[in-house]
Amino acid sequence: MTKHSNPAFPPSLWAATAGEFSGAPPLQASARYDVAIVGAGYTGLSTALHLAQAGVSVCVLDAHAPGWGASGRNGGQVIPGLKYDPDQLRVMFGSTVADPLIAAIGSAADTVFDLIARHGIECEAQRAGWIQPTHSPKMMRALEARARQWMAEGAPAQLMDGAEVTRRIGTGAYVGGWKDERAGSLHPLKYCRGLAQAAQRLGVVIHGDTRVTRLERRQGGWRLHGPSGEQGPHIDAERVVLATNGYTDDLWPHLRQSVIAANSFIVATRPLPPALGASILPGGEVTSDSRRLLLYYRRDAQGRLLMGGRGPFGEPQGPADFAHLERSVALLFPQLAGVEYEYRWSGRVAITRDFLPHVHEPAPGLSIALGYNGRGIAMATTMGQRLAQRLIGPAGTAFPFPVSTIAPIPLHGLQRFYIAAGVAWYSVLDRFS
Repeated sequence: MTKHSNPAFPPSLWAATAGEFSGAPPLQASARYDVAIVGAGYTGLSTALHLAQAGVSVCVLDAHAPGWGASGRNGGQVIPGLKYDPDQLRVMFGSTVADPLIAAIGSAADTVFDLIARHGIECEAQRAGWIQPTHSPKMMRALEARARQWMAEGAPAQLMDGAEVTRRIGTGAYVGGWKDERAGSLHPLKYCRGLAQAAQRLGVVIHGDTRVTRLERRQGGWRLHGPSGEQGPHIDAERVVLATNGYTDDLWPHLRQSVIAANSFIVATRPLPPALGASILPGGEVTSDSRRLLLYYRRDAQGRLLMGGRGPFGEPQGPADFAHLERSVALLFPQLAGVEYEYRWSGRVAITRDFLPHVHEPAPGLSIALGYNGRGIAMATTMGQRLAQRLIGPAGTAFPFPVSTIAPIPLHGLQRFYIAAGVAWYSVLDRFS
């Protein structure tokens, strides 16, 4: 489908340009740690890093390698906030619960860029802001309310009319929008590996190619059995964190059925000639529009245009599965007629029923965090930071995310039909809104 330099990873632009990483050998011998984490993506690695900073011994286990899942395949957009605006969250939870949550999600991009600076992570980080444009005058009123609410929280933001959006993005397809200066972009796989290396420097042990096949509750903690089962090496730990997000399996009952693992598809052009590239996002912002079936796009450090959006539920079989994104590029940017595409890839996004991140504590010493609904870089990094604080703090330590019970989605086995029906319905709504 596309070229890449790392055969251990699914093909993508990021796998082709991240270089090699061999610092996560499989588990070979049993060991004991204070905390064991399943999943070497942003949530797991951020949790590990922040625990290690406090002197906690940590082991991270992953069925593949750090960043193999969504953390190494996403669009590289670092956007704070959630689907819901501050006023909505206060209606949903009340100010006592909502205010700490709003503060946490509003500072989520700060968490990412502070970590990058503190640990010297080389990941093509750029903080030029996020533009959310709209094609609908009706939706523009909603974006005006969103921008004003975040400005009331102290966020550096601005509203833009159609002419300003056209100038900033390079397309006349939108009637207006707003810009959030807190956001930015990065190379997601380099960032994930940078988190891993920073954690390792603090003593965290990371084992790749080590699928955890069973959690066993034991006196004094947990035992995590590896691919060889009870006869093979294992990890003992006082506490366990599950951080598997869109690639969650059946390790813990009903967890996989609590999220929809939807496919997000991305295409990337060849690096655009400077004169042509200067007409598209010249300020380096990232963009995702206001459609229910949103398009998200940006330029990378080499001048490529990346375009992402929803795709079929199944894994892509060839370039035809990405044709809808290439048509979107042609419609938005006719100046790119005939442009060649260098990379096409996909990854799983964990979508929750309420579009909020989920935190569960279903057994003593077990914590679970997943479900970032497309905002994984900022939100998962922040989740790891706050979860680490919860694990090492005294009982009652402030934690901004609601803790809930695991609630399987009814008829979860039909999720491919949910997604197909939702795509069709949202397409109708987008057409007439």
